[in-house]
Amino acid sequence: MVILKTKQWGNSMGIVLPSEFVKEKGLKPNEEIVMEYKGKSGTVLKELFGAIKFSKPTKQLLKEARKELESKFDKK
Repeated sequence: MVILKTKQWGNSMGIVLPSEFVKEKGLKPNEEIVMEYKGKSGTVLKELFGAIKFSKPTKQLLKEARKELESKFDKK
């Protein structure tokens, strides 16, 4: 696997293959290759960060969750 970055070339987008990859695969100019696109690089958490909108402030959600947990485990 090799991670590539896109680059703007005029009105097109292009990628540059690292020389190590080219040597390892024995690639020559004008050969056709197949590329599989996986989307943004990074973890799922990075991709999800900020994507979920909550109807209540975080402090209120935490307070409600704590209250609910306390009531479940309250030994009276």
